[in-house]
Amino acid sequence: MNAGHAALPDAVAIDRFLEMMAAEAGAARNTIAAYRSDLDGASILLGRRLAMADAAVLEALGTAWLPLARTTVARKAAALRRFYRFLVDDGVRADDPSDTLPRPVGARGLPKVLGRADVDRLFAEVARRIAEGQGLALRLSAMLELLYGSGLRATELVSLPIQAVRPDQPYLILAGKGGAERLVPISDRARAAVAAWRATLTGGAHLFPSRTGHVSRVRLFQLVREVAAAVGIAPDRISPHVLRHAFATHLLEGGADLRALQAMLGHADIATTQIYTHVDGARLVALVNARHPLVDGARSDP
Repeated sequence: MNAGHAALPDAVAIDRFLEMMAAEAGAARNTIAAYRSDLDGASILLGRRLAMADAAVLEALGTAWLPLARTTVARKAAALRRFYRFLVDDGVRADDPSDTLPRPVGARGLPKVLGRADVDRLFAEVARRIAEGQGLALRLSAMLELLYGSGLRATELVSLPIQAVRPDQPYLILAGKGGAERLVPISDRARAAVAAWRATLTGGAHLFPSRTGHVSRVRLFQLVREVAAAVGIAPDRISPHVLRHAFATHLLEGGADLRALQAMLGHADIATTQIYTHVDGARLVALVNARHPLVDGARSDP
């Protein structure tokens, strides 16, 4: 069991997860049904202990799935990984035990990523709205700058305290998954956008307040998709998490160190960060030819 957290019945946890999938991810009815089938099946195999299972308990699933096709195992494992990420983001669990689940070769796909031109169009649209004095355009600007400029998770963004981003401090300290703290650099652009938005607030505890506390993840998802639609980006290509992916990918393309990126994203395992190394092959070849020490040695030899 996951120590330190009250047990949540599997049925309740699964229902909450599927509600999130429908609201935030816009999952189709058939997709929701498939997730429910996979999660219910895993719950039955684990004696209705899925939501609070630890890594040792999850190992039983790998054994039970041995007779299944690789693609079926990949689908079931992917459903459970997303389920556990949700439980951590929602504060139900402090840890994600899903690394124990099997990873059939070739099962892990690449994250969706926006091109730089797409990102430029998003920010140009936000700038236009600000210039026209549209309501809440400053809030949208601050949100997008922090999602793309610092790689924040949606939950981290919407729950930021009002004083989290300071004009004289080019970073913030976040308590991420499992309560682990990490240092997140904040660009000058993002600090300026946050300052402009905060100047419109009259107090309160949160940087992005709502009537009931702070803006929800569902509302953030809607805002991101709405501005993307305005510049012709298809809904299935955009989400707050896609902007986090774009932050990571574009930093790597610019020469960022993988370990530094791991720290900024709050990944416990470097293997998670390595999914962002799907950069252009020609650029990697050029990098090796330009930077590898043996290249210089070969050039200097007679």
